[in-house]
Amino acid sequence: MSNDFDFDLSHDQWEALKALRNPVSNGRLSKAYLSESLVKLGLVVMNDGVPAITPAGRKVLVRGSCRLLDLVA
Repeated sequence: MSNDFDFDLSHDQWEALKALRNPVSNGRLSKAYLSESLVKLGLVVMNDGVPAITPAGRKVLVRGSCRLLDLVA
């Protein structure tokens, strides 16, 4: 797997990233610190205070993480 898309995200960060696949009903994530951490990683951008997944975030989400695969195995 390419290092470009291998992020060591926490379970909460993965859940937040997955939640951004579809529009959030109230335009906010339940935990603001999660969106901030995903913005720092370049996986999410803020548009008028509303988090939106970036193309890089979609690739990370689709490809997953080696760490997550190791946890499942």
